[in-house]
Amino acid sequence: MTNLGLITSKNGMKTFIKNLFKLEKKPTKGLLPVEWAAMGYLVFTLILIFILYTKIANPEILIFGRLRIIAMTVALWLVYRLLPCRLTRFARIAAQLGLLAWWYPDTYEINRVLPNLDHIFAQWEQAWFGCQPSLEFSKLLPHPVFSELFDMGYAAYYPMIALTVLYYFLWRYKEFERSAFILLTAFFVYYVVFILVPVVGPTFYFKAIGLKAASSGIFPEVFDYFNHHQACLPSPGYMDGIFYHFVESAKAAGERPTAAFPSSHVGISTICMLLIWRTGNRPFFYILTPIYFFLCCATVYIQAHYLVDALAGMVTAVIIYFCLFHLSKHMVSKA
Repeated sequence: MTNLGLITSKNGMKTFIKNLFKLEKKPTKGLLPVEWAAMGYLVFTLILIFILYTKIANPEILIFGRLRIIAMTVALWLVYRLLPCRLTRFARIAAQLGLLAWWYPDTYEINRVLPNLDHIFAQWEQAWFGCQPSLEFSKLLPHPVFSELFDMGYAAYYPMIALTVLYYFLWRYKEFERSAFILLTAFFVYYVVFILVPVVGPTFYFKAIGLKAASSGIFPEVFDYFNHHQACLPSPGYMDGIFYHFVESAKAAGERPTAAFPSSHVGISTICMLLIWRTGNRPFFYILTPIYFFLCCATVYIQAHYLVDALAGMVTAVIIYFCLFHLSKHMVSKA
C-alpha cells in the first residue's frame, strides 16, 4: 500500500498516529540542522546589531527577540529529549519555519541604515528592457481575470511552502528533515542578501520618487530615505477582487521597504517546485505549476519587484537548491 493509502485508510490513520508518538531508537542529542541554520543566522545578525548599535532603532528589542528564540529552541529541545518522536521532532522544525515571518522585518531594521540602491536597479531595468516592466505589465493585462490570477498566485506563496513541507512529512518522512533544512537555509541566504543589498522594489521606490519621474526614466538616489519612510504604492489591478484585497491586507500587515533583490518569492517557490519534482509525484507538480507561474509573474505585476529581481530569484534558487542539497547529505539524518 502507498504512503497515501496508509494515511487515508482507517488502519493507515491509526498507524500514522501511532508512528507520531513512537519513540525514536536513536534520538538526536544536539540541535537539528534547521536549528543550527537558525542559530547561525541569529549570531550573524546579532553581530551586525552590535556593530550598528547606535544607528539601529530600538536594538534592545532585536536582541531580546533573539534571546526569546534561543529560549524557545532550548525548550523544544528539552520536550523532544523527554519524548523523542516524530511529533516533537516536527514541532522543533515547524517552530523554526514559523519564525521566518518574524525574521523578515528584521532585514529592514538592519539594512535601512545603509544607502538605498534602487536607483541602480531601476536604471538597469530601463537600459535592458527599454522601460519599467513593473509599470507596463499591469497596463498590458489590466483585465480583472489576469489581476485576480496573479494576486492568487502571490497569495499562494506561504501555502505552497507549507504544502511542500507537509507533503514530505506525511509521505516522504525520511527526507522531511532534509527538505525543511533546504527551505529554511535558503530563506536565510536570501535574508543575508537583503540585509547587505538594500533594495526596496518599485512599489516603495516609485512612491518615493513619483510615478512621473519613474515613467520618464528619471531615477534619483534617495540615500537613507527609507530609514524614515515606509509608504508604498497601492497594487495595480482589479481593486474589487478577493485576492487583490488579500494581497493588499498582507502588505498593510507586514510589508517593509526591504527584500526586493533577488525575489525570495520567486526563489523559494522555485525551490519548492524542485523539491516536489524530486518526490516523483508528477500530478502534484503539475497542479502547482500554474500557481507557480502566476506567483512569479505577480512579483512584477503588483510592482513588488523589478523584473531583474524575479530573474535573479530563479537563477539563485537553482544554485542555492543544489548547493544545499549537497550540503544536506552530510548534515541530515535519514530518520
